[in-house]
Amino acid sequence: MASIYQLKSAFQNVLRPLTRALAAAHVTANQVTLAALALSCLVGGVIAAHPDQTSLLLLLPGTLFIRMALNAIDGMLAREHNMKTRLGAVLNELSDVVSDSALYLPLALVPAFNHWLVVGLVILAVMVEMVGVVAIQIGAVRNYAGPMGKSDRAFAFGLIALLLGLGVAAGTWVTAALSIMLLLSLFTIYNRARLALREGPQ
Repeated sequence: MASIYQLKSAFQNVLRPLTRALAAAHVTANQVTLAALALSCLVGGVIAAHPDQTSLLLLLPGTLFIRMALNAIDGMLAREHNMKTRLGAVLNELSDVVSDSALYLPLALVPAFNHWLVVGLVILAVMVEMVGVVAIQIGAVRNYAGPMGKSDRAFAFGLIALLLGLGVAAGTWVTAALSIMLLLSLFTIYNRARLALREGPQ
């Protein structure tokens, strides 16, 4: 199933020189993971504190891009620079879920968004990542299949926030977009579970 996650290798190639520089500066993978988490919580807090200031939504696309970059960098630091740790594995999965919640839940306070759909999407986002991790428990590989994985979610929320922040009038298109994201999230849960069951030992 198509997903923005499939662009990961190309994205990593662009970031590899920066990753080498960070490794040379003795920056650890866990520090990068925590930096992404802190950034997400900070920006989410700003949006939650001023939900009526639509212009603040312009913070979201850039933050999501930086977070995706940091997520790629911490993985490369761990794998390519001998920084894999058990703590890092836990932080990586936990910080993704917390960062998603910190960035997206405040949108439920923004008048342009249907708060129930936002909350539903955050809950499904947790479930999507949980199914991906559970695959490991049954002997399959960590599953990142789409169509609404972490990167896809970030792109969709980022695009909606960008349009609203640039002054596009809110309307039924926002609700429609969120509804489509919700349906795709449900399918992603099914898709990841299906692939995990197929790939795991019988």
